[in-house]
Amino acid sequence: MPQIRIRDAALYLGVSDDTVRRWIEGGVLASERDATGRTVVDGLELARLAKQNAVLPDDPSAAGGSARNRFVGLVTDIVMDRVMAQVELQCGPHRVVSLISSEAVRELGLELGSVAVAVVKATNVIVEAPGTAATR
Repeated sequence: MPQIRIRDAALYLGVSDDTVRRWIEGGVLASERDATGRTVVDGLELARLAKQNAVLPDDPSAAGGSARNRFVGLVTDIVMDRVMAQVELQCGPHRVVSLISSEAVRELGLELGSVAVAVVKATNVIVEAPGTAATR
């Protein structure tokens, strides 16, 4: 399974390095040492924790802003047959699901707990801000 450094684990979960260390000390998250002696956590266990702790974001109409087009996260689920695969990522509080070829899953080396980036390209993006009505 992929090994994730504490700093990166904190980034993927949207928490501080100290929070991840407290989770390790409290037994919430298991850790081990990598070949360089750094503390790392298992990617699959981190993905499960990310999914368990995911909080739905507030209603976007209540806050101004626009989503970024690249979402870094952890693979939390893969459903695959011979031709197609459904890959689920937990990107901070965001769940991103993509349908890609099974060949792409194999070529990318995707597995539960591995780090991946969801790149979103849309032909129609609606941006809303508080107190305004979107024109559709």
